[in-house]
Amino acid sequence: MASKKSAEPSPESIARANRRRLAAEEGARAMADVEQMAIAVRKNMERLRALREAREAEGMKTHVVFPVAAKKKRK
Repeated sequence: MASKKSAEPSPESIARANRRRLAAEEGARAMADVEQMAIAVRKNMERLRALREAREAEGMKTHVVFPVAAKKKRK
């Protein structure tokens, strides 16, 4: 006689399903964390770029206003 499968899942299949569910949730959290970190890095890069460009622009203003004198040659 062939036995029919019961409608209730086995404890092993329940444990496997729980592990898969937890792994999926953990993976989603990890991906969200990575995305948040990437956003923070891009914001910081943008901030640093703006500071560098402002510093370079200020340097160009002072360089144009006060040009560096050429060194005098000895005779």
